Amino acid sequence: MTKMVARNEGGPILLVMAAGMGSRYGGLKQIDPVGPNGEWIMDYSIYDAISAGFTKVVFVIRKDFEQAFRQRVEQRIGPRVEMAFVYQELDSLVSRDRIPAQRQKPWGTGHAVLVARQAINRPFAVINSDDYYGPGTYTLAKRLLDQIAASDGRQQVLIGYQLRNTLSEFGGVTRGICECDGDGYLVTITEQKGIERSGQDAIIRKDGSVIKIPGDKIVSMNFWGFHTSIFDHFERLFEQFIKQHADSTSEFLLPTIINTLVQEHRILVKVVPTTEGWFGVTYKQDKDAAIAKIGHLIREGKYPRDLWA
Repeated sequence: MTKMVARNEGGPILLVMAAGMGSRYGGLKQIDPVGPNGEWIMDYSIYDAISAGFTKVVFVIRKDFEQAFRQRVEQRIGPRVEMAFVYQELDSLVSRDRIPAQRQKPWGTGHAVLVARQAINRPFAVINSDDYYGPGTYTLAKRLLDQIAASDGRQQVLIGYQLRNTLSEFGGVTRGICECDGDGYLVTITEQKGIERSGQDAIIRKDGSVIKIPGDKIVSMNFWGFHTSIFDHFERLFEQFIKQHADSTSEFLLPTIINTLVQEHRILVKVVPTTEGWFGVTYKQDKDAAIAKIGHLIREGKYPRDLWA
């Protein structure tokens, strides 16, 4: 079982993107319980991060579920780690007169990171609230972020997963497909929707044809490690995005942003593969599998039955 470390200061920050609307899931999947005492997937992520040496957690949430979310998180996690809450709304960093009447959803994962700028003052990791990444991934991320802290701020990090280990049995998923050079640095990352499992590989259906993607392809599951200098880049690109897309349903997405910055030669992104197990809840039917996997990890002794007791 992973040992919980005492609360301390100065380590890297964990940014948890928890403002998603869960349209394919049919509800707020980030707060749907999967553990035996009502634990959410993000509870296990935060437990692993604290155990690895992360010393602050910043939650990106929406105001419409703030009260229930904060009360529950502050009660269970608050005594163990410094926390901050920031809000991703349509008018976060965007003036009301620039928001079209038909727009309902916030501006995407890049926007979620950018709204947290004032709460982050040292290297930080970014994760999805509804993805389980495995305890070893946080230990790896802590080491890489310590290296970033001592750097000039140009190098960033992506923890990569094999595509075959990130697919749902119940429908297509969206993944950032990575191409890297011989030294493991990102060359391109492309956001690809509608990826379906096909044996040990995957397929996408496009214009009446079926395109195969090797199952061992490295993909992004939005586990990033950033220097705080990244915020200046995000701010510049978000202003450009709003000028070009404010009247559309387009989203300011992390893979697209990072791809742009790599092509501009403004950052280097080291892609570090992990063999840790991943699971998540894209569809409602994924929940039963997530519950079973958490139960298995508890029986193996990886987590206590009552996580925050």
